[in-house]
Amino acid sequence: MTNPASTSGAQAPTGGIGGAAVEVLTPLDVVPPTGDQKAIVGRSPGQLAWIRLKRDKSAFVSGITLLILMVLGLGAPLISLVYGENANDTHPELLDEFGFPLGVNGGMSSTHWLGLEPGLGRDLFMQLVFGMRTSLFVAFGAAALTVGIGVLVGIVAGFFGGLVDSVLNWITDIVYAFPFLIFSLAAIPIITNRVYGDDPHISPSFRVWMVILILTLFGWPYTARLVRGQVLSLREREFVEAARAAGAPATHLLFRQVLPNIWAPILVVFSLAVPGYITAEAALSFLNIGVIEPTPDLGRMIFRSINYLQTDPAFTLLPGVTIFLLVLTFNLFGDSVRDALDPKSSR
Repeated sequence: MTNPASTSGAQAPTGGIGGAAVEVLTPLDVVPPTGDQKAIVGRSPGQLAWIRLKRDKSAFVSGITLLILMVLGLGAPLISLVYGENANDTHPELLDEFGFPLGVNGGMSSTHWLGLEPGLGRDLFMQLVFGMRTSLFVAFGAAALTVGIGVLVGIVAGFFGGLVDSVLNWITDIVYAFPFLIFSLAAIPIITNRVYGDDPHISPSFRVWMVILILTLFGWPYTARLVRGQVLSLREREFVEAARAAGAPATHLLFRQVLPNIWAPILVVFSLAVPGYITAEAALSFLNIGVIEPTPDLGRMIFRSINYLQTDPAFTLLPGVTIFLLVLTFNLFGDSVRDALDPKSSR
């Protein structure tokens, strides 16, 4: 006789109360949830953060605006090709005897959408597009170097502690003690003079990288302090102790156990550092110690527009509004990223 319980999917009768048969459901008899029934799906912290970010209206608006500005800036050479104008092309024939653009609103026309730059006659639209490209390149380059150095210093100081932590904290305090603006005013001209001497032909790319290095020099301590505090709370956790007890080397503990657990604050620091560096780069160029000609720059555009503030206010307004939009959208998007990565956030 065949045993009913051995048949797959069969309902095996068993002894019940009063001899009644009781049906026992095997795993094959379990019906998956249908209709209004919903299965519980596990999500990683990254997936939860992405869901919060998609629901944030501020993140959507600022992200779209930021995407448009970045496409304009990073695609400047292609836009120049389609527009038919380069950033440094001059049009003296479209200026009057005083150097002011002919026509209304600073020479705005179907050929020059935002008008011309007084004095030189360069197209303002292309100056803005390439100026955004310069600002984004400097800001992202400085932010990447800043976060990289800060993470390395902070994770080493917080994990090893003792003498290593004391020395690195001492170096961080020294960097904090230097005033950024005064040091930049003194250091950039001196370094440029030591490299080029009396040669008036200074490479524009040299000044761009000089600005990036100066911003990095003063930017990494904040990231280092933040990462150090996170590592101090993580190095005594159970998973780190278990890896240490298993004989894992220090590099494995640092970069495979600790670092993956602090990526969220690092990402937030990077997203909020970029707008700060956009403002700092524009300030250095406004003070005439940043990016030099012929590289287009928003801060230098504002500096040149001071003499034309009353006669051509659009020359000052356009680069000022561009910097404002870049900084505002980056800050709003960075705040949204921070809220999305915070598991206790109510947004």
